Amino acid sequence: MHNVGTATAARRGRTSERGAGTVLVLGCGLLLLILCAAVLMLLQTAVAAGRAATAADLAALAAADTVRALRIGDPCWVAGEVAGRNGAVLAACTVDAGKGTVQVETEVPVPLLNQPATGHARAGPPP
Repeated sequence: MHNVGTATAARRGRTSERGAGTVLVLGCGLLLLILCAAVLMLLQTAVAAGRAATAADLAALAAADTVRALRIGDPCWVAGEVAGRNGAVLAACTVDAGKGTVQVETEVPVPLLNQPATGHARAGPPP
């Protein structure tokens, strides 16, 4: 009889751990999903920052061409038009006609974030 009690106790010990591997695998899977989401968020932010910088560069160059009379129109309007064609919004535009320079700031929305990515650029003759 003593052997039967030991066998029953051994079985009870094993059954109390049944399913622990499943919980561990589910926990690791959830952690992996969270890490993937964080990496995806960082990548989206980096792409939006690159788009904002590119849009700012192109907008500043187009506005500087307008200041130099190589294009017709208002420099800030032209900068806004170029920024819009590149998926950005012109947030600020400063024209120094005396020096022939233009400074612009563009914004590109980042999915799932409240803060947009910004790009800054200056174009004109060297100082």
